[in-house]
Amino acid sequence: MTTLGLLIAAPRSGSGKTTLTLGLLRAYRRLGLDVVGVKSGPDYIDPAFHAAASGREGLNLDSWAMAPSLVRHLAAGAAQGRDLLLCEASMGLFDGVPAEPGRSGASADIAATLGAPVLLVLDVSGQAQSAAAIVKGCAAYDARIAIAGVILNRVGSARHRRLAGEAIEALGVPVVGAVPRLEDMALPERHLGLVQAMETEDLEARLERIADTVAAHVDLTALRALARPLRLAAEAAPLAALSPPGQRLAIARDAAFSFLYPHLLKGWRAGGAEIFFFSPLADEAPPEDCDFCWLPGGYPELHAGRIAAAENFQRGLRRFAERRPVHGECGGYMALGAALTDAGGKAHRMAGLLGVETSFAKRRMNLGYRDATLIAACGLGAAGRRFKGHEFHYSTLVTTGGDEPLANVSDAYGASPTPSGSRRGNVTGSFFHVIAEAA
Repeated sequence: MTTLGLLIAAPRSGSGKTTLTLGLLRAYRRLGLDVVGVKSGPDYIDPAFHAAASGREGLNLDSWAMAPSLVRHLAAGAAQGRDLLLCEASMGLFDGVPAEPGRSGASADIAATLGAPVLLVLDVSGQAQSAAAIVKGCAAYDARIAIAGVILNRVGSARHRRLAGEAIEALGVPVVGAVPRLEDMALPERHLGLVQAMETEDLEARLERIADTVAAHVDLTALRALARPLRLAAEAAPLAALSPPGQRLAIARDAAFSFLYPHLLKGWRAGGAEIFFFSPLADEAPPEDCDFCWLPGGYPELHAGRIAAAENFQRGLRRFAERRPVHGECGGYMALGAALTDAGGKAHRMAGLLGVETSFAKRRMNLGYRDATLIAACGLGAAGRRFKGHEFHYSTLVTTGGDEPLANVSDAYGASPTPSGSRRGNVTGSFFHVIAEAA
């Protein structure tokens, strides 16, 4: 079965891509289409919203961290048996980092790799015919991609729609929707982006309202006609972004620990690993019969008091670490440390398996791609193993507590590698989230 696809992009962040993508996923699902959403870039929150809107598990595709063959393979898995795949872009369509062609992390790379036409979302508030110049520039900027159509967002009136729409269509680019300025379509946000899908109040009702609006103001038939067959992998042997770190994996999952990329879980299961979830916030310890424990990132800074009071979780985690590997990413790293200071300045005792102390009272944004090479053998692999990942947090590092560093880490801009993260005995942790093994 051939799956049709589109990349939903915009010239800049804040144009309404996520809301419109969710509305389209739910609207097509209501029409009986088997539709799936995926995310370009390292955002780990949006795929959960895509899954809620479509009823199908999504994933992340990242051209900086993933080789094109892996991008096509993962997309093929998500698209298998589906009628339509909608890929939501990140930031602006061409925004990426310095890299070899096709590996910049820009959403345009994903469109080119998959052969996906681009549906451009334009926030036309404060402009009319000038929107056509933006469309023309996007269409001419990168010969690898094609702008197939446009949705106008935050349209003020019928006259506004006519002025902007006619100028764009004079370029030969169809306008398939014009959505008015509607404040009630916004989803709640916090410091790392949208409030997680699992925590969003009345999510189903919100998705239905968004879908109602999109269905009323977008020509769903015309939009679907813009989609084209995707260029997907046909490899018989499965490709994995990261091999399973163990056979039986204990993975923390709740409102404090949820930032684990869906493609990693899917790849681990495909590699024969068994997954067992547990909730630190419910004071659950990692299952004793597992051979590796993974604490994903999330929002431990919002639940520090409950984590500190979860004595069964902390005792069980310390017992697990005596004989088996434990790894924490970002928020999981903070929970493995000695102390976490919350936004109010109160310090909370964490597991103490690492000496790291972190503070959310002293905030500084840390954001960007990371290229990490393990300094010594550990639960994640042999010395010299390389990972591509991403870091995004506001917490600051107060002290590492004297532990040995986990990896030599550089960014995407040519900075010299510096020691980062922590390791002590069977326990490792870092602020970066692994996306894939370097290839």
